[in-house]
Amino acid sequence: MFADRARIILRSGKGGDGHVSFRRELYVPDGGPDGGDGGKGGDVIFEVDDGLNTLIDFRHRRKFAAKDGEPGRKRRCHGANGEDLVLRVPEGTVVKEAQSGKVIADMSGANRRQVILPGGRGGNGNMHYATSTMQAPKYAQPGQDAIELEVLLELKVIADVGLVGFPNVGKSTLLARVTNATPKIANYHFTTLSPNLGVVDLEGGGFVMADIPGLIEGASEGVGLGYEFLRHIERTKLMIHMVDAASVEGRDPVDDIRKINAELFAYDEELAKRPQVIAANKIDAIYTEGEDPVQRLRDEFEPQGVKVFAISAVSGQGVQELLYHVQKMLRELPQEPTVFEQEYDPQLHLAGSQLPFTVIKSDEEENTYVVEGPRIEKMLGYTNLESEKGFQFFQNFLKDNGILDELEALGIQDGDTVRIYGLQFDYYK
Repeated sequence: MFADRARIILRSGKGGDGHVSFRRELYVPDGGPDGGDGGKGGDVIFEVDDGLNTLIDFRHRRKFAAKDGEPGRKRRCHGANGEDLVLRVPEGTVVKEAQSGKVIADMSGANRRQVILPGGRGGNGNMHYATSTMQAPKYAQPGQDAIELEVLLELKVIADVGLVGFPNVGKSTLLARVTNATPKIANYHFTTLSPNLGVVDLEGGGFVMADIPGLIEGASEGVGLGYEFLRHIERTKLMIHMVDAASVEGRDPVDDIRKINAELFAYDEELAKRPQVIAANKIDAIYTEGEDPVQRLRDEFEPQGVKVFAISAVSGQGVQELLYHVQKMLRELPQEPTVFEQEYDPQLHLAGSQLPFTVIKSDEEENTYVVEGPRIEKMLGYTNLESEKGFQFFQNFLKDNGILDELEALGIQDGDTVRIYGLQFDYYK
């Protein structure tokens, strides 16, 4: 089964909590704090695997999680880091944030391995918080929370040239003739069910060609299977439009080209502007007298700069001329591969970062307010509250970040208690 889309949930590992403990040994009075640091949570990593060509492994499993870091231990022992989660995907996989559709990573070109979600930082043990005035700190830093994110995986094939056209115009036959690909070929009246890739070997340099499943009118609006595969031509440098010049199934080849271009334009205007050539196929089946359908195609499209080649994918007639013209066009086009730039960075959307703090009134303790949040937690990790300068910095932090305003909005009064993680203060305005 070919699978080119999947929607999954990723979760990085939570950082291990720092440990609170004190050295207790015979003949060592007041040994001091010896709580170790928590381990770092595991990262979620995407890695390109050249042996894969579909996303089928992600169709039957919904959630993927890295391991949490272990908490610190006594005697200054560091908790073990959580094991990373490495997800292997085929080259050309684009990772998007599911809700916005913004690109997180494009696993193609030089990008073979990328950390998508970093694991949480491990918390500091209480051994870090000893000062001359606080020699027995009973506070250790919690580990940083895990990040959970729903992502959409889309496979966009890596090809220089895309073969596009209505079903049953001979795309699979041409691909099989000129490359090492082996697509299923028969007189189907429905489209190929998956893209096929092949390498065209020519003197002076080859290129990769993709047979994109047949489009039908309305594909850009989700009609038929063509819509599902339009994404696969987003990386191609140019397109070969194949049409049935003999009108074996009664369709007008000029009208076919117009309809395909309309679908490309409706899907992506930039895509419709890519260079094109037309392959007028099945010329060996033209038996009608009168107007030459190939000449009609040339009269219609060559004034627009689109070259028309008369070919027979079955016999090979005219195919070499088409391929060498495509090779020449590719040499004149930019050689850089199409890579989608990052639009969304999960590290800037850490859990709780949109709400840097939470302030609630305790239901369990009277006149007590609880303040928490990742930014506050981080600040406490590097601030010495026992020093006058450090405590002044702490007060300014609460004021500058609007925490004092939130407390007052909840009705805090002088003398009420404020708890921030392991610390407790009396509030006075």
